[in-house]
Amino acid sequence: MNHFIELVERTNGVVNGFVWGWPTIILLIGSGIYLTVTLRGIQFTRMGTCFAHVFGRNREKGEGNITPFQAVSVALASTVGAGNIAGVATAIHIGGPGSVFWLWVTGLVGMATKFSEITLALHYRKMDETGVMRGGAMYILRDGLKIPWLATVFAAFTAMAAFGIGNAVQANKCSIALFSLWGTPHIASAWIVAIITAAVILGGIQSIAKVAQMLVPFMCVFYVGGALFILVRYAAELPGVFGLIFSSAFQPAAATGGFAGAAVSAVITMGLKRGLFSNEAGLGSAPMAHSTAQVKYPAQQGLYGIFEVFVDTIVVCTMTALVILVTGAWKEIDPATGKGLNDLLLSARAFETGLPGRWGDMVVYIGLATFTFSTILGWNFYGETGVNYIFGKRAILPYRLLWVIVAFIGAWGGLERLGLIWDISDTLNGLMAIPNLIAVLMSVKLLKKLTSGYLAAR
Repeated sequence: MNHFIELVERTNGVVNGFVWGWPTIILLIGSGIYLTVTLRGIQFTRMGTCFAHVFGRNREKGEGNITPFQAVSVALASTVGAGNIAGVATAIHIGGPGSVFWLWVTGLVGMATKFSEITLALHYRKMDETGVMRGGAMYILRDGLKIPWLATVFAAFTAMAAFGIGNAVQANKCSIALFSLWGTPHIASAWIVAIITAAVILGGIQSIAKVAQMLVPFMCVFYVGGALFILVRYAAELPGVFGLIFSSAFQPAAATGGFAGAAVSAVITMGLKRGLFSNEAGLGSAPMAHSTAQVKYPAQQGLYGIFEVFVDTIVVCTMTALVILVTGAWKEIDPATGKGLNDLLLSARAFETGLPGRWGDMVVYIGLATFTFSTILGWNFYGETGVNYIFGKRAILPYRLLWVIVAFIGAWGGLERLGLIWDISDTLNGLMAIPNLIAVLMSVKLLKKLTSGYLAAR
């Protein structure tokens, strides 16, 4: 068994090195920059319109299954997950403070990418045999670009990637959060996660949307509120931290305390990879949730995508990063290993340092539990959309049941082999992004028409 796992690790390492090489990184960032220029900086010039839509001033409705706000709630439920807490910590642990700059880059240019992929997905969305509106890169590739084989490849990558990025990793972190808060045994957490997950996802997108609509605002306000308290307390450190982030973004990060130092390539790649893992811009996942929205115009829902990335990366990820840096937790040494703190331990230490008593634990672990559980729900719909595209409605129920089983195993498994699962998730993320960006970039002419036609009247 160990030999097999080692083989998987080596194989994934080779594939990951190719998928996340500089060509893919240039494709991701270059696409975001190109779309930003093509759409005339829509994420900056139309931010006010975006917020007006999200907070209810635009009531134009069309076909769909759930409200536009419920759709963005499902998308945020999926994007705001372990990556916002543990993933940001990993980026800083490996790449140093400069990685935060590159995480911001993925967010700023990713807003244009997210707007684009959502707008195009809604243009090509279709109602399936069960009455659910389905959309995503697979429909753009098949119906718009006439590349059905690549559409199937994307759908397959989505169905497989979902079990890592959206299920096993998230369930594992949720179990850890419950243990840290109340000493809940992993087996008990596994049953809790599995039962509640089954109760929600078996009801389909409407059930997921109702839960997400209530859970997402609470978890974001609770977590960000705790982080803001710390940042106010350490306000004197903020100018130095921002200076460190910018000065470290383009040069090797020097070793200090428990931080081992990092080459420029590590600074950039860790920021970019963790940024994509968190906000999923360019991944092609969120358009599947947005495609169910009851909207009349595709670009109308595309604006919700800008808001989604803003909340996930510019707000939540930034809060985590700044708390880790202002408290100095990123330079501490783990007594158990003699090395710098990493992953969830790093984020937890930062919040424990910044908040009195058990409040630090409460904020980070309640935030983690709600973030990860909501991601399990949202990503189920993404994976389900992939298998539904390939096999039809007969595959939906088996996929949901398998989803519950994997969530149970992920929560029960504790920390064992989590690193491998995380690495495989990174690889599958990249494999999803490539066909999705091909779909978007080859549809720019249509994208400009859909965007200008909608915004001209507003």
